[in-house]
Amino acid sequence: MDFDDQLRRYFGTDDLATIAPTTLETGIDRMRVDFGMEKDKGRRFALWTLMYMFGASPDLDVAFENEDERNTARDFMDMMDKAAEG
Repeated sequence: MDFDDQLRRYFGTDDLATIAPTTLETGIDRMRVDFGMEKDKGRRFALWTLMYMFGASPDLDVAFENEDERNTARDFMDMMDKAAEG
């Protein structure tokens, strides 16, 4: 999953600065639906990370069935926190 492709798919643009608030809301809703329907673990994780970056990800215990997946998500969260600090 390419980040720019996902932005175009859910928000109609790959330029974050041009996403209107209503478009953002609609795109996040579409991501949530797709996340709930997605069976492929890699695609689910990619959708979760995108939702996380927009502050709209479901809680880890809801999003991921097993502890390994939750730990991977925690690692991603830590990596994003460190990137924001640096």
